[in-house]
Amino acid sequence: MKKKKAKNAYKFTIGMKKKLVVLFVLVLLAFVGLGARLIHITMNKGEEYEKQVLSQQQYDSTTLPFRRGEILDANGTILAYSEKVYNLILDAKLLLRDEKYLEPTLKALVTNFDVDASEIRKYLSEHPTSQYYVLAKKLSFDQIAEFQEMITPGTDKYNEDIQGIWFESGYVRKYPNGQLACDVIGFTSGDNYGMYGLEEYYNDVLSGTAGREYGYLDDDSKLERTTIAPTDGDSIVTTIDGNLQNIVEKYLQEFNDQYANNVRQANGANNVGCIMMDVNSGEILAMASYPFYDLNNPRDTSRLIGMPSVDEKGNKVKGESVFDSGVYITQEMIDGFTDEELYQNYNALWKNFCITDTYEPGSVAKPFTVATGLESGTITGNEVYNCPGFLNVGGWDIKCHNTYGDGYVSVERGIEISCNVAMMYIGQSIGVNTFAKFQKQFGFGLKTNIDLAGEARTEGLTYSATDMGPTDLAVNTFGQGFNVDMIEMITGYCSLINGGYYYEPHVVKKIVNSSGATVKNIEPRVLRQTVSQSTSDKIRQYCEAVVMGDEGTGRTARPAGYRIIGKTGTAQTLPRGNRQYVVSFMGAAPANDPKVAIYVVVDRPNIAQQDQARLATVLVRKILTEALPYLNIPMTEELSDKERQELEELREKMVTPVIPEAAAEGDSSENGTETAEGASEGQSDDGTISQEEMDAANAERKEKSSIWQSFDVDPETGYYIDPETGKLLDPNNGSPAGEDTLPDFDGTGTAGDLESIETGNQ
Repeated sequence: MKKKKAKNAYKFTIGMKKKLVVLFVLVLLAFVGLGARLIHITMNKGEEYEKQVLSQQQYDSTTLPFRRGEILDANGTILAYSEKVYNLILDAKLLLRDEKYLEPTLKALVTNFDVDASEIRKYLSEHPTSQYYVLAKKLSFDQIAEFQEMITPGTDKYNEDIQGIWFESGYVRKYPNGQLACDVIGFTSGDNYGMYGLEEYYNDVLSGTAGREYGYLDDDSKLERTTIAPTDGDSIVTTIDGNLQNIVEKYLQEFNDQYANNVRQANGANNVGCIMMDVNSGEILAMASYPFYDLNNPRDTSRLIGMPSVDEKGNKVKGESVFDSGVYITQEMIDGFTDEELYQNYNALWKNFCITDTYEPGSVAKPFTVATGLESGTITGNEVYNCPGFLNVGGWDIKCHNTYGDGYVSVERGIEISCNVAMMYIGQSIGVNTFAKFQKQFGFGLKTNIDLAGEARTEGLTYSATDMGPTDLAVNTFGQGFNVDMIEMITGYCSLINGGYYYEPHVVKKIVNSSGATVKNIEPRVLRQTVSQSTSDKIRQYCEAVVMGDEGTGRTARPAGYRIIGKTGTAQTLPRGNRQYVVSFMGAAPANDPKVAIYVVVDRPNIAQQDQARLATVLVRKILTEALPYLNIPMTEELSDKERQELEELREKMVTPVIPEAAAEGDSSENGTETAEGASEGQSDDGTISQEEMDAANAERKEKSSIWQSFDVDPETGYYIDPETGKLLDPNNGSPAGEDTLPDFDGTGTAGDLESIETGNQ
């Protein structure tokens, strides 16, 4: 019985079958009714609904671009801004809904824009269902205003037969001053992302948030919109003074115009850089390096001509000989570049030499050596050393700039005349441990963390105490054997002369929102104290002698009416003996209370005799002659008649003041390095000598020095010509020019390690 009941429980009854049939019929009738309704809608209101759908396709979820923040100089002058532009968009499907729309729309397009009606017809025939095709890009509002009225309901010019055309808004980055501060500012890519400089470093600050727009047609076929507005990016106010920047760039351009295509078909130098910095805050007042490029057209290939060429990996192409400074770009080379080679050479153009390239600093490092000795207590500043023209260290005879010898040299005079031997003696007193410690204290081998994209890493380009041998220490004391970049040097130098305060360098001082309200103030930041006030005072005194002293190597850097301080530099590049040099001058003004520091570096100038520091000093003089009065820094010196005339010419004609010839004012080349034999007798182990002996020896040296003043003068360089050797002699002190100060290391031992530190320019 139980089994029979279970079997009947799963059996369909006749009543259940009837109910299932009824349900099926009802569902079928519902589908038939729904289909009839759809047919009715399609036949009677299809166009209306299609319009609604198409309208929603056009307006639904449209991205509204944000406006990128502005970049302003310290005076509020706009350096970069974003201008709203519009793309002209064709919706072929919407336009072809009715034949009556075609001709009025084409006529309006041809009348208002530079478009070809035949090209549009061709596109429509080939892509009748396309809903997005760009007819024109980056149109200004003035260019679209009249057409906009023709497609906007409610305006006097509205024409309902113009269909399938709409505008897509966006922004384009503009740089109203063209190339001004190009290395500092950088530019943006096609997708509005910052590249190089401030545009890259502050990309997140300058960028805003995109908005959205949603749209639909209501029951009366009127367009309704729902909008989430975009958030514009913040703006940045820089420490760059546009007027100072313009002065700096003017004279860098003048330098290139003077020396371009001189001994090689190339720019006036591989690179020329200049930084001006507030001594007491770390603010960058101006920063530029040549060659420049137009920020509005960064891919202008003409700006590449004359630059050193780089390969597809970004490495500089070497010349056929070690005496060549490189292979320089011509139009023919540009025409033959691969895309990768062209891109790498653009990168070389766009980078900021002042922060990206490393090099051996040369004698501008000597004040740091003396400061280390004073601060560590290993010297007092009263020492006197005997310079016979060389010093034997670690089995190597390392020469001074004056191979005839400088005689007895005090610490101050060692800086004034840039004596290598005096620095090497000071280095021996300091020792490797203290020297390496202070190198880091001054920031060498460390990033400054300046707020610009692309700062070089110099870690590993300086010596640690464990890696530094006696020869390494010797050459490091006068700025050879280790690498730095420009921002490292000037930041450290400011700490030497401002009482020892090492400020973090920065280019932006304020961030403001789109309403003008301040979001953030960037205050000067002291990171550490490098030296004491007393050491700082002595360094200023010694550096003043470089410019104002009778034997100073930097006398041609002094602007009319001002006492300034500074130090010249002339550094050999690798391989040693290639006659390729980096010359520089680093200084500050006014001498009694430095306010502004300046550093100029000329990398492998386009002249036959490259080791001439006056190439940098003259540039500094020109810049400061115009910049210091602009900064309202009062003159400290009485003007000579000649200087007064120069200033009048500058004011009236806006031309560069006449610079005295090198033969009249001259500077030490600071280099020379062939092996010398024999050392001066009567010299103590540490090189010190009594004051009486120093005075007597110097008097004898000056008496003998008159011999070379009777030699013939080379008309091209202004140097004297030694009739016996044919060598050029510096007009200031008779030292041979263009010789190496370093021995030709053979790659063995500690000294050989110097050859493994390649400069960042090679």
